[in-house]
Amino acid sequence: MLEKFTEKAINVVTEAQNQAKLMQNVSVQPEHFLLAVVKLARGISLNIFRTYNVKFEELQKVVEEKLRFEKSSRIYRTPPFSNASKELLKNASDIAEKTSNQNILYEHIFLSILNDKSSYISRILEYFNFDTYKSKDLLSRLVQRKVKKVLHPESDGSTKIPSELIETENLLSGSKDVFDRALAKLSASNYEILGTEQIISSILEDTGSELTQILNENGLNAENFERKLKEVSSRNAEFEGKQIIFTPNAFLAMNTAIETAKELGSSVVTPSHLLLGILKSKKGIAYNILKQLEISDTQLEKEILKPIENQMPEAITIMKLAKEEARRLGRNTVGTEMFLLGIIGEGNGIGYKVLNELEVTIKDARIAVENVIGYGDDYFDNEITFTDRAKKVLEEAWKLAKNRNEPKIESAHLLYAITAFTDSVAMKVLEQLGVDVMEIKQGIILEKQKRE
Repeated sequence: MLEKFTEKAINVVTEAQNQAKLMQNVSVQPEHFLLAVVKLARGISLNIFRTYNVKFEELQKVVEEKLRFEKSSRIYRTPPFSNASKELLKNASDIAEKTSNQNILYEHIFLSILNDKSSYISRILEYFNFDTYKSKDLLSRLVQRKVKKVLHPESDGSTKIPSELIETENLLSGSKDVFDRALAKLSASNYEILGTEQIISSILEDTGSELTQILNENGLNAENFERKLKEVSSRNAEFEGKQIIFTPNAFLAMNTAIETAKELGSSVVTPSHLLLGILKSKKGIAYNILKQLEISDTQLEKEILKPIENQMPEAITIMKLAKEEARRLGRNTVGTEMFLLGIIGEGNGIGYKVLNELEVTIKDARIAVENVIGYGDDYFDNEITFTDRAKKVLEEAWKLAKNRNEPKIESAHLLYAITAFTDSVAMKVLEQLGVDVMEIKQGIILEKQKRE
């Protein structure tokens, strides 16, 4: 049966055995499980015990008194489970099955304890004026989560380009000098609409930047770019629709630059992101010139990413781990649940520390994710894409970082952003693991206070 238990639930079983051994009882009784759930309580369960002022040390004395006749002079290395304890664990399994959970959680054991009528538990709880019915109702609502295997619940299969206007301040905050120069070039050229060629040309003018050096090393410099630009007699390559402040291809490149910045953990769009946006969009005059100069966009992208990845912001690590988790499940789509696994896997940021404090382990989280979305059969060589909900979480994390004037998106921003979408797969996973929104938010605030 224990193979169905989450790590937190197994810890309860182990702690119950420890309590029986400490008290020199001949077997593990339901009362020992009560001690275990109190000692290991976190989140909502901890709040329940605090409401009734149930303290572990005091409870331990009461239990020891009730089980004084169960003591033995023989020391058991690991006391066996009594029939009553075996029945308690079976009832926990039944509760999990009735609530459509494939895993047995800490909360299922807690509910089974509250349902127990064969031990001293009800009288012990009466001693603390514990409201069993109210607590059972709260726990029942917490674990009543249905699990279903479907195509990714956050994906609508759409690959459309966002049609909303680009937020200009997002671009100007990290690339103001580039756009100032680009706008000056726009005026000089008698054009009214900004294209990709002005952006690349303006980036190349900053001769002292690391990005310009990378471009030069890959065969692109101001001279050969301008030479090729003069050969362009028409801007038709920039237009595929209506005229707006940006040409349509520049609009696409800028949207891609913003998304790239988010994925790379930056709350501002830098010239590097602008260039990556042009390379990824693969359209427009600037991109055509790169191809004419026989510059490998794949190699250039790698060179641009090197210095960014060397800094290893938390978000880059999380995104990489999220994509690895998606591949592990045979999927080419990263949803919010993969962000969650990435935050845990990163193992160092505030997001990880908060979840670790709530006893959310990578093992339990992976099992819960598998239960919710199941395994896919996608080909691993396909490009990994984000679900619409994952993009919205990333957007929310970006806003949180910007509002706090923090230059990088961190695990705390991502985890807090996840809580804003209570119907996301990530939140369904956390709910299955017995964690709620308030616990996460409070945990993030406390961890940030420790660091400030």
